[in-house]
Amino acid sequence: MSADLSSVIAATARWLVRSYPTAGGVLSASLAEAQARQAVTVAAWLRYPTLLDAALVTLAGPGGALRLDRISGAEPPEPREPDGLGEPDGFGGADGTPAGLPWIPVPREPGETGGAWRTWVDEVLASWAACLLTSPDLVEEAVAGALRSEHAQGLVVDFRRLAAPDGLDRQAAPLLRHPDLMAPVAGLHRAELLACLGSHRGPDAEAVAAD
Repeated sequence: MSADLSSVIAATARWLVRSYPTAGGVLSASLAEAQARQAVTVAAWLRYPTLLDAALVTLAGPGGALRLDRISGAEPPEPREPDGLGEPDGFGGADGTPAGLPWIPVPREPGETGGAWRTWVDEVLASWAACLLTSPDLVEEAVAGALRSEHAQGLVVDFRRLAAPDGLDRQAAPLLRHPDLMAPVAGLHRAELLACLGSHRGPDAEAVAAD
């Protein structure tokens, strides 16, 4: 079994930057992608800390972006069953969109012919990354926990763009780092992230924090 999380990390980071894009040029896009990838990497190493964990998620599949797409508006919601009240095909409007809930599709990248990469998006990792991008108070602890994983052994890893973003980083990712805009995604699995960070603290640290 493969223990490589790169496909999951790349797809999840790609979903984040496509759903919450930058308004700048190539430099801004690169900086935003770097921040998203670092956040997802930290989340992945926290959630799947051993090589066996990584192999299992690669084998079983991470779940895909379906619910995330619905939350962000990237995909149309499920149609309702026809109720005989004049709503065609079970939708609220004649154009196929529910009343009051417009659907704006995510733009395709040049040359993109399909969305198979979305099946490699991990909803939990996207949520945890959203928490880290919008909650600076969690980042130091999360990075420390990630660096204790098997994935970090023997590596010199720099998560500076996530942990200590400068002015250019923040300007490049205003949507990714906006707490209100990211709240629907961050809130999906924030409790699990806090529980994971709590497990890394240990009983002594928890007692000190309580005091």
